[in-house]
Amino acid sequence: MRLSARLFAVQRHTRQVRPAMAPLHRQISGTSGTLKPAAAAQSSVEQRFQPLPFFSRDAPPSSELSRGSNVTALLKRTRPLELPHVASNTRKVSVGWSNGVTSHFHHIWLRDHCRCADCLHPVTKQRLVNTFEIPPDVQPVRAESRPTGLEVTWSESPRHTSTFPWEWLSRSSYDPPIKYSPTFNSSRKTLWDSSIQQSPPIVSYEEVMKNDTGVYKWLQKIDEFGFCFISGVPPNPQDTETLTRRIAFIHGGFWDFTSDLEHGDTAYTNLALGAHTDTTYLSDPCGLQLFHLLSHEGTGGKTLLVDGFYAAAKLREKYPSHYELLTEVKISAHAAGDADSLYIPDEPFSILKEDLKGELMRVRYNNDDRSVLKFIDPVLVDDWYDALRSWNQCLTSPDAELWVQLTAGTAVVIDNHRVLHGRSAFTGKRRMCGAYVGADEWKSRLRVLSQAIDRQAWNSEF
Repeated sequence: MRLSARLFAVQRHTRQVRPAMAPLHRQISGTSGTLKPAAAAQSSVEQRFQPLPFFSRDAPPSSELSRGSNVTALLKRTRPLELPHVASNTRKVSVGWSNGVTSHFHHIWLRDHCRCADCLHPVTKQRLVNTFEIPPDVQPVRAESRPTGLEVTWSESPRHTSTFPWEWLSRSSYDPPIKYSPTFNSSRKTLWDSSIQQSPPIVSYEEVMKNDTGVYKWLQKIDEFGFCFISGVPPNPQDTETLTRRIAFIHGGFWDFTSDLEHGDTAYTNLALGAHTDTTYLSDPCGLQLFHLLSHEGTGGKTLLVDGFYAAAKLREKYPSHYELLTEVKISAHAAGDADSLYIPDEPFSILKEDLKGELMRVRYNNDDRSVLKFIDPVLVDDWYDALRSWNQCLTSPDAELWVQLTAGTAVVIDNHRVLHGRSAFTGKRRMCGAYVGADEWKSRLRVLSQAIDRQAWNSEF
């Protein structure tokens, strides 16, 4: 599709928003929708698929179960609801859900995704079935709707039966894809502006170090807000490093530095730094950045935080064509300040990256490290610079900027794929320490803890 047509489509489908944007924390499921006040976010979920209830809620009270009643007899008292309707033809099995949506699954897809222990390892969740031994025209003998899920018996010899749990099947639907409310296997993002200074996300060093529940609370806040303060951190690099390792292993080593140009980067000077994300010049930019001010004998040096998702949402509302350009035009970056290093990413990237659903998933922006602009249609050059100016206006708007004066004992961790950071100029000697953690590592840790603590079932992703 030509870019002009795509821009028209974006303008046509971009939702209308309130003309005034009061200070708020906005909650969204995904990152491309209309900004909503936090209190209204949950009540205005738009036709998102909810987990299907197959048994009524008038089950016996838990007190009866705790008294040791016969479980089988009690379960018989639950009133079964209508199961999804199942039909099949020569190519697909169709499942009609209770909300009126019908999903269609190819026979070969179903056979390849069999959930039994012979086809999917129950511990490693790795595929055991040999995909290449499945006949391209594989056919079921029957497909039936059962309380446990879709039951399919295959024509192979010996007969093989696959059972697909309804919850897993609905969340794996691809024809059509089904959008969900943020109550299962997904995270709620709260977009924030400068007013978050009144009540920022924060955890204590003690609770994070005490047990995994504290780590889970910490990671949840990072996932929701894109950053989190940690209070009560001993002001030394050793304990700060131990704190970082509560999340995962450290990417690239732990650093401890004072302001100088030894590292060939303005980040190591006392100059002001505009809002940016780190390591844009790497093929895989770092996921989290934790930094801790150990000491400062001087003035200035306030830390700047900007919610890139909030800024992008504002850009999309005010200048949808500019937003679209920043998701499409590819740029590159470099790091060449050290004599023994020259970093350039494997491929160019867009400043704003959307996922397959069209929702914003990453901000990758450092104008200082931006390389030559050459991966662009010449007719779009002027428009792209206009878009970059609009983006900068959103980032530098006072309502988007959170300025904080860090002190020894308070560390901060930021999601480098979402929150941009910077600082004001400073005088005197300043000592900082910190580290990077990979994006996959911290998100894996969050999922594991959500399973262990909140009993979230991530197996619908396998």
